[in-house]
Amino acid sequence: MTQDGRRLRGSRSREAILQQAVGLASVEGLDGLSLGRLAAAAGVSKSGFFAHWRDKEQLQLDAVEWAARQWKEQVVEPALRAPAGVRRLFAVHEARLAFYGARVLPGGCFFFAVQAEFDDRPGAVRDRVAGAMREWQGLIRRLVTAAVTMGELAGDVDPAQLAYEIDALGEMVIIHSRLLDGADALVHARRAVLQRLRALCPDPALLPED
Repeated sequence: MTQDGRRLRGSRSREAILQQAVGLASVEGLDGLSLGRLAAAAGVSKSGFFAHWRDKEQLQLDAVEWAARQWKEQVVEPALRAPAGVRRLFAVHEARLAFYGARVLPGGCFFFAVQAEFDDRPGAVRDRVAGAMREWQGLIRRLVTAAVTMGELAGDVDPAQLAYEIDALGEMVIIHSRLLDGADALVHARRAVLQRLRALCPDPALLPED
């Protein structure tokens, strides 16, 4: 096997392990990851596993990076293809709900699971989780600001406040869809943000009616 072939095989093995790690962590948290279990789930030997990671913290950091990339590719990038302004802002919320509704991850949301796990534990993993969450919330604020600048949201809208509300309604879906309301949680979260945006938009026709 050539060096390039070995490198490609190693990269595929690493990606398979990280995919499994993010899925398991969405249910059990990052501390719940068992190195042996991950190796078996990804179909690699333990020796192959340790060729990629020598300690659990590095695996956790890489899992956070993988989850952030997955979120960007499956939620952020599709939504950003919507027209700029209030429609793009709503598209981000809808893309998030679609991600949850499709049950891409068995636990619903990687970051919802791990933020509670690491919020009181200083260190590199907590910092990276917090950084990813700040990036997401910052994106929503920027989209609100852009919609205000374009005149598609009222000029007195507070971007930080509205972004907080949109993010909170999306996050609530994780709890309610799995424990209480099932699919209704997705409907309620979509409608709540849509009605909020239509009330703040000088031209509500830019947005769906329901």
